[in-house]
Amino acid sequence: MSNVSIAMRLDRLPITILHKKATVLIGTGLFFDFFDIFLAGVLSTVLEEHFHVAHELLPLLLGSSFLGMFIGAIVLNGLADRFGRKKAFMFNLAVYSVFTLLAAFSPNVGLLIVFRFLAGLGLGAEPPLCDTYLSELLPASKRGKYVAWAYTLGFLAMPVEGFLAKLLVPLQFLGFEGWRWLFIIGSIGSLVVWILRRNLPESPRWLAAAGRLEEANRITAQFEEEAKKKRTDLVPLFSSSTQTLPEQMPKQKVSFAVLFQKQYLQSTVMLWFFQILQTIGYYGFGTLVPLILKAKGYSVIHSLEYTAFTFLGYPIGSLLSLPLVERIDRKWLIVLSAFLMGVFGISFGVTENPMLIILFGVLYTLVSNVFSNAFHIYQAEIFPTSVRATATGVAYSLSRFMSGLMPFLLLPILKQYGSTVMFTVVAIAMGLIMIDIGLLGPRTTGRSLEEINEEKFHPSDSHISM
Repeated sequence: MSNVSIAMRLDRLPITILHKKATVLIGTGLFFDFFDIFLAGVLSTVLEEHFHVAHELLPLLLGSSFLGMFIGAIVLNGLADRFGRKKAFMFNLAVYSVFTLLAAFSPNVGLLIVFRFLAGLGLGAEPPLCDTYLSELLPASKRGKYVAWAYTLGFLAMPVEGFLAKLLVPLQFLGFEGWRWLFIIGSIGSLVVWILRRNLPESPRWLAAAGRLEEANRITAQFEEEAKKKRTDLVPLFSSSTQTLPEQMPKQKVSFAVLFQKQYLQSTVMLWFFQILQTIGYYGFGTLVPLILKAKGYSVIHSLEYTAFTFLGYPIGSLLSLPLVERIDRKWLIVLSAFLMGVFGISFGVTENPMLIILFGVLYTLVSNVFSNAFHIYQAEIFPTSVRATATGVAYSLSRFMSGLMPFLLLPILKQYGSTVMFTVVAIAMGLIMIDIGLLGPRTTGRSLEEINEEKFHPSDSHISM
């Protein structure tokens, strides 16, 4: 039984209860990942006042977790290609749960920055690893829709966090300031997800690629048995009772250099360029919006209120993406949503009217999550199983690195030139993304992972042994 046979069996399945369970548990983990990622941004004005943070130190406070994510996305996703998807995402959940809890008890801004950096090691690995895991588990015809469902669940974190901040920040409970409870909530939630995820199966595609065909066959058969409860006409492509499996298949050996071979180079360059730029538009807004509103003259409490309403666009946009990601090819959906982010960003920067601020803020976050869902699905589709976690993790790490630098780049522009100029910079970045994806990106919607990568993947490659 080959890697291809496992892939064929997985792609011909209908959606089962096992697929839905995996989608919900991955989505719940993403919920607490995004909850934690946006904490420093949502609380930026609060923390600035509480710790009397100097202006030159504020970018480091906002960027510390993103710098941790840069390292985590490279290291932990690399481990996922060596030791398995499940072990990697169990480890990263544990890392950011522990250090987010420690951040809640930070006595000073220095320790808070350290703990945010360490939590970022786990945070950075989660999204690309979830993209990889779900893309390998789900059938090709439903892959985009169910990855988008997972992110829709995850993006509920933004408005929940916004309204919790509005509610808790003015309060004290059990001797702790309200902002500390936000960190505690994120940590405990991550721990609960860690316990629930223990029963998830390993990726059969990864097991097959690693030569562990007995395990790959057993897990795939479980999905087939579950599917037969819905479709009695479904029978396995291969019968385990008649198929003789080799005792051990040679394990694939992957080096980082494989990403720069001719068959991967275009996808690597395209995705790296994209990840460097997308951060400016996506996290530039989500992380800095309270500070943007403060620069427009709104108080801390009012900026938290506006932020909460603006963040409603995140889950709404994710829901809107559900019918789009399987109808419009992912590459063109990314291009279109990048254009609209540029338009709505400049509109948000220009306006001073409170109702228009909320309107353009919601429109921006709405479109940005159509953009986000499309690229999260897309980035896990354009590399083969043997290097998928490494390729997406390394590319995604660049976005985390840029997110760490972003406050140092955008905050000075905001303070010196105002929000309109800052969002003009964002719009230029979105325009470059349109060119990058439009010219270099392959079509992926509705195609199997193996078909998408067929022309690139050759078993005789010097860096990959089968």
